Amino acid sequence: MQFKQTNLSGAYLIELERHSDERGFFARTFCRNELSALSLETTVEQCSTSFNSRRGTLRGMHFQTEPHEEVKLVRCTRGSIFDVIIDLRPDSPTVGQHFAATLSPDNGQQLYIPRGFAHGFLTLEDNTEVFYQISNAYAPQAGRGVRWNDPAFSIPWPAEVLVISERDRAYPDFSVSVTSR
Repeated sequence: MQFKQTNLSGAYLIELERHSDERGFFARTFCRNELSALSLETTVEQCSTSFNSRRGTLRGMHFQTEPHEEVKLVRCTRGSIFDVIIDLRPDSPTVGQHFAATLSPDNGQQLYIPRGFAHGFLTLEDNTEVFYQISNAYAPQAGRGVRWNDPAFSIPWPAEVLVISERDRAYPDFSVSVTSR
């Protein structure tokens, strides 16, 4: 795996190292030793899959509050997504800034998301599937979010949002206090 530091401290875009032959390819998607060498979280408490039948489905921007904050390793296993993270750590020099990347099985990239970040994505194709490895189990009482189109973030979503839950649509605008509620 090749780790590329993003513009947000502690967040990495990871490229798989594919070993190809006439059968196809083989690639590691998780290696405790490689993550540990960069002092990254290696605990995996839960794995989840998100299937999205329609292009233009937006999920996000989600996070969990302490003590249930999550580290996520996210990859797209079918279709493609515009994946976005926002640094919500109040003491971070990049608080309120975002990073985005297109993830797909073809490009073989995944995103390492540290604690204290909001995460969301927009599907770019019908029948898109996303796989998450997560450091903490989901705790509904700790679930929070910020609005996907909040002008504070100026996220350049590449396509129209066609499907979004009422909960995701109704998240508040960003303020440092959002992360503690």
